Amino acid sequence: MKEKKEKNIEDLPGVGGTTAERLREAGYSDLMAIAVASPAELAEIEGISEGTAVKIISGARREADVGGFETGDMVMERRKKVGKLTSGSSVFNELIGGGFETQSITELYGEFGSGKTQIAHQLAVSVQLPEEKGGLNGEAIIIDTENTFRPERIVQMAKALDMDPDETLKKIRVARAYNSHHQTLLVEKASEVVKENPVKLLIVDSLTAHFRAEYIGRGALANRQQKLNKHMHDLLRFGYLNNAVVAVTNQVQANPALMFGDPTRPIGGHIVGHTATFRLYLRKSKAGKRIARLIDSPYLPEGEAVILLCEDGVRDA
Repeated sequence: MKEKKEKNIEDLPGVGGTTAERLREAGYSDLMAIAVASPAELAEIEGISEGTAVKIISGARREADVGGFETGDMVMERRKKVGKLTSGSSVFNELIGGGFETQSITELYGEFGSGKTQIAHQLAVSVQLPEEKGGLNGEAIIIDTENTFRPERIVQMAKALDMDPDETLKKIRVARAYNSHHQTLLVEKASEVVKENPVKLLIVDSLTAHFRAEYIGRGALANRQQKLNKHMHDLLRFGYLNNAVVAVTNQVQANPALMFGDPTRPIGGHIVGHTATFRLYLRKSKAGKRIARLIDSPYLPEGEAVILLCEDGVRDA
């Protein structure tokens, strides 16, 4: 039986050598990446009209076999490829269904000092562990928007897990994002890094800081939300295409309308809320403890876990 030849980008309708090169430069390096793009996104590339973009995407969807309906058992089979990354704490893992899921965005939000960045550091170390120890045997990319990455912290956490600190640091790539536009471009850069490195974790710490600072006032809100929406979907696509964990930290703002309960809510509104697969609210407790509350998940009930942030990293309290 003759084997079906694997198609390249050049085989798509309306794509010649120059267009293929431009698509790759823009981060669309394979058929799946093009298949899940929108015509408007492709039309932003020089030399591609919206009509051509529609043809290219349709061709990619046919070849990559996406866009059709699947039976539930097929979805279940595909879900078996989803990996789980340990948080360092067994009770935290239990709260989120066994660990941080690949192909999903997990949002960690809370006040300053609630432990968001500490958990992000722990994930960057844990992802390098073998699968039998709760890792993904992979590497990490961190998009740092507030200059919060500390290699010294990574060294402490690596030593606690009997890992070589120098080797651990070499498997974490950090990029400082200086504004929201730079932040979104770095997700495209991350897609290039994945081609040659087994990246299984992408962290954005923090997600909304630049957007919040640059788009001020009600008049800028629609523009901010539109750009934030695209950024979130780019992150989700990265996680899906690379079977990677995407973890984002988020700030909170006081909500004076709330008379009772905790008067905080995450920045970004419904855009972030609807795109994040899991939402976790962190708050301080006593003696280095933090309370993690699962606010939203597609299949898990709301609940809480008490964790400990210590020199070794994230642990059971």
